[in-house]
Amino acid sequence: MTLPTPARGLSAVPSTLRIPLAARASGDRMFPQVAVRDAYAAGILEQIRDDGHALPEDRSTIYSILSRTRRLRSLAQDFLKLHPGGRVVNMGCGLSHYFQWLDDDKCRMTDADLPEVLALRRQLIPQINPRHDLRELDLTATDWWEQLALPPTRDGAPVFLFTEGVLMYLTPEQVLAVLATFGERAPAGSVLAFDAMCWLGVGRARQHPSVRTTGAEFQWGIRRATELTQPHPRLRLDSSYRVLQGLGLTYKLFAPVVLLLLGVSVYAVYALRAADGVDT
Repeated sequence: MTLPTPARGLSAVPSTLRIPLAARASGDRMFPQVAVRDAYAAGILEQIRDDGHALPEDRSTIYSILSRTRRLRSLAQDFLKLHPGGRVVNMGCGLSHYFQWLDDDKCRMTDADLPEVLALRRQLIPQINPRHDLRELDLTATDWWEQLALPPTRDGAPVFLFTEGVLMYLTPEQVLAVLATFGERAPAGSVLAFDAMCWLGVGRARQHPSVRTTGAEFQWGIRRATELTQPHPRLRLDSSYRVLQGLGLTYKLFAPVVLLLLGVSVYAVYALRAADGVDT
């Protein structure tokens, strides 16, 4: 199958969607301990792999994608257990298909991304469930909350928002604005989960074996986890998860040293919660 222009004309950051797709399509055999069993990735990849773009081969990238997928999936599943029939939104969905894992016959899921990505997604992933929809989204816009038709007031039902492989490509100001909007607008109990690299990776996308071919650049990284709650007083850091833990003995031995020297993990998944009042 030869896809029309949208598959071949993705801009730099959207073109990175090939990286997690390829990792989920082939990574289970390499790392069975973090297998995700994606029923769709291989078929989707087969349809776009003739577009001339190289696919990721570095083992640490493939492992990290599988590991973060499992973590984000687990966080969303935990949320839905607490809030049956809740709303889940994947902000910057690319060609991922989390609904296959999260559908409990009650939840509502939105996959959201830029128009150029959704144009490709519609060709490759048919929408067949009325509880699963697509929405155009620009996270750098001031009205991104409205674009997703999220609760207009804080007394609405809690929502679970997540984004992967997206925030590091935004400027620090844009990321802080996203966190501040979540803190200001989200009903209490809502969760925002995302991956983030440490500050040392900023400006070094050319050194990343998979990202360097896309033309995208890392613009945001953190120095302290406390930075994540500073944009709004309602934000609480619920959890952090070192994505590369379990990769091997070298990481296990040096991860504590890196954490001490850099102030944060090299790469982690964080979960923020919106809360009213003071936690005890």
